[in-house]
Amino acid sequence: MSVSTIIARNLSLKERDVHATIQLLNEGATIPFISRYRKERTGGLDEVEIGKIQEAHRSHLELEKRREYVLSSMEELGVLTSELKEQVLACYTLTALEDVYLPYKPKRKTRAEAARKLGLEPLAGILMKQEHRDAEQLAQRFVRGEVRDVESALAGARDIMAEWISERTAVRDIVRKHFFHSASIRSKVVKGKDDSESKFRDYFDFDQPLKKCPGHRFLAMKRAEDEGVIRLSITPPRVEGIERVERYFIRHDGPASDQIKLAISDAYKRLLEPAIKTEFRNETKEKADAEAIQVFAENLRQLLLAPPLGSKRILAIDPGFRTGCKVVCLDAQGALLHNETIYPHPPQNETSRAAAKISNLVQTYKIDAIAIGNGTAGRETERFVQKVHLPKGTEAYVVSENGASIYSASAVARAEFPDYDVTVRGSVSIGRRLMDPLSELVKIDPKSIGVGQYQHDVDQKKLKEKLDITVESVVNNVGVNLNTSSEHLLQYVSGVGPKLSQAIVNYRNENGPFESRKELMKVAGLGSKAFEQCAGFLRIPSGTNPLDNSAVHPESYTVVSQMAKDANCKVEELVGDKERIAALELDKYVTTDVGLPTLNDIAAELQKPGRDPRGKAKLFEFSKDVRKLDDLKIGMILPGIVTNITKFGAFVDVGVKQDGLVHVSQLADRFVSDPTEIVKLNQEVRVKVLEVDLARKRVAFTMKLGAKD
Repeated sequence: MSVSTIIARNLSLKERDVHATIQLLNEGATIPFISRYRKERTGGLDEVEIGKIQEAHRSHLELEKRREYVLSSMEELGVLTSELKEQVLACYTLTALEDVYLPYKPKRKTRAEAARKLGLEPLAGILMKQEHRDAEQLAQRFVRGEVRDVESALAGARDIMAEWISERTAVRDIVRKHFFHSASIRSKVVKGKDDSESKFRDYFDFDQPLKKCPGHRFLAMKRAEDEGVIRLSITPPRVEGIERVERYFIRHDGPASDQIKLAISDAYKRLLEPAIKTEFRNETKEKADAEAIQVFAENLRQLLLAPPLGSKRILAIDPGFRTGCKVVCLDAQGALLHNETIYPHPPQNETSRAAAKISNLVQTYKIDAIAIGNGTAGRETERFVQKVHLPKGTEAYVVSENGASIYSASAVARAEFPDYDVTVRGSVSIGRRLMDPLSELVKIDPKSIGVGQYQHDVDQKKLKEKLDITVESVVNNVGVNLNTSSEHLLQYVSGVGPKLSQAIVNYRNENGPFESRKELMKVAGLGSKAFEQCAGFLRIPSGTNPLDNSAVHPESYTVVSQMAKDANCKVEELVGDKERIAALELDKYVTTDVGLPTLNDIAAELQKPGRDPRGKAKLFEFSKDVRKLDDLKIGMILPGIVTNITKFGAFVDVGVKQDGLVHVSQLADRFVSDPTEIVKLNQEVRVKVLEVDLARKRVAFTMKLGAKD
């Protein structure tokens, strides 16, 4: 069975589409490029489906690599028969492959191996057949040398039988099924760690069926275990598990059967239970990781797609009390024009002086909008700015500071602003985030942005891969201005990467702005393959060809030219003319390379070329009645912003410096399985206060508001 067939069956996709996708991936095509510009070859598979194919193909390659090693190892050991080889080749999972390999896998010194050296393997074999009626009489024949008595002989035989039992594939599957249906996850607090205010107190004495334990709960318990607060175990009822194995082996009662029962009990407790327990623990962790990584990736996607304010002149403030508020003025391209520090808050209380300074800076630098960081002193600074006399239309926006400190101390920030300290760099980042969140956030390690759940507890390699794919997807979905984008943004464009992004910027610095996409071919190191991958995602707003500011790929320019000719107009006249585009008979332009899926995309893009899918930034105001946790009262209804989404609910900022949780059960007046059905990141919502725990700094909200609310 081919890899394409296997993957297609597992993912419920067409084999030809899977095969074509794997071919494209092997040719070096990226997921965004394949999903956008190769729909005819893949049957219109989207990014998610292509990503699953890529992941499945990688897993298959790992399986094949391991299979090759297992066959080679068996051959070296001299145990590889044609029947065994068929078993190995028939394995479609790593677990199945390891089960087949287990009896032949080189082992460290075991009790069974020691018994074999004493010549007790024949005794174990006879007992396993359950045909001999007198086990002790049989064992007497093996009492010699280091085997001093009958019990020693039987004990050694049981050690060998226990190993045989534990290595039997069918038995391991029996125990796996037992774990799957009956295992519980339990936790007990470690003595001396039972602090009533601990964030882990829910798990001091916890017991739940493992199959009902959600991933986020397992990760929370795992973190508590890692921090030495609880002891965690995963086990099904042992007696029932042993009985299941006995039913597989025992054919009738008798002395030999009694010995097998003892061996089964030993095999279960000493070999099977620990091994399968580790297997289930690892599988549970992998599933929890995958869930958490997916949540993080989706939150990151929504955050990166936050609406930009656009190219505006910004005054940005990084708030602070004792050290003052760091103020910077940026031009419409995000370049730093001015920076200084004001002290409107205690202990200095230079409110009037600070207000005059802000007013003067707004006028001097013709500021269009003000960006205020939402960290320490954020609400106080927002209130201060609202009282400053500003020109009509100058709005103040609260901007998330998540990751700004990471950026300001990074090599990227030092390279951009070598003559300024971290406080100035942080303020610049806040201002640029308002102008274009995507362009600024790509400079920060995604996991430092602060959205998601348990990102530090999951597999870091898988997390990085998923987040990088997410950033790449968003960047290519939005499109990138070839003449203004930084090398950090350009490196996420399909087919570009760090080396070519630097080459593009170097070319731009030496030769001025690009006038056409075709000019990309002059960039050192950027060949035809890279051009094919990246060209459609790069935009030139003022280029010589209007299609260069669209998602139409250069390989389709001739098709558009023919469309314009048939519409009796120039290409630039066709772009944006909905009536002419609607009148086109797209079937006329179908060729062996260009099908209706691509033609429909071209027509849609011609109607709204260069359209930014993110929309425009909106102004939001918190309630003026609450500024700190103590101000919250049960029953209050407040405006808020969704700041994070997890599997168990959504976190909402109502302006008190502590996000509150809207549990999944409180999101709507119906059952909600996934919070993303109801809320999105940065969504404006209204919530009612359910509970305020000042000691643990926890707030509970509900979005189930009645008609009176």
